[in-house]
Amino acid sequence: MRMIRQALAVAALVAATTSCGDVIRQGRSPVYLVISTLQAAQGNHVSQFGNGLSSDVLTLVTSPAPCTDTQPCQVVFGDVGQAVLRISLKDIGTTAIVAAPTANNEVTITQYHVSYRRADGRNTPGVDVPYAFSGAMAGTVPATGTLTLGFTLVRNIAKQESPLVQLINSPNIISTIADVTFYGHDQVGNQVNITGSIDVAFGNFGD
Repeated sequence: MRMIRQALAVAALVAATTSCGDVIRQGRSPVYLVISTLQAAQGNHVSQFGNGLSSDVLTLVTSPAPCTDTQPCQVVFGDVGQAVLRISLKDIGTTAIVAAPTANNEVTITQYHVSYRRADGRNTPGVDVPYAFSGAMAGTVPATGTLTLGFTLVRNIAKQESPLVQLINSPNIISTIADVTFYGHDQVGNQVNITGSIDVAFGNFGD
């Protein structure tokens, strides 16, 4: 009997843990966020978005004055990201009656978080990768359609801190993956979030 009771207790614990994990992953909202695209652009070329980013730790600028071709100015630019978000229902209904999201399902984005990691596992902030950071954000993903959000992907201050500042006088490149998490809530207060990733390589690239 004791063994049976122990087995039942373990089974109950596993079921509770699994249930809790599902809540953490899915939340209570009837919708979830989807990242349609996640792109980035250098701070001095903010309209040239791509699926990866070569983040220049130092840029030589030849204009306006007093910057010239012969005496360029050294400028540190932050880099930008752009995400296209949409929502999708967890319960899509049936083939006979297909469910559709309503105004209550619209998700308002309030915050985002950026962290960096390396494939080799050396991920100490301020030593191997830049420090993670969070930022405020405002925008609502409509019931149907998409929301395009712009945000800072690499802060300019990060390029003045270790380990990026050392790249100014070095040929080395630090290859990272930036994980970007968007946080928000639907219109009845249920919390929703989604994480996307993009390659970011840091170095002193040619201007």
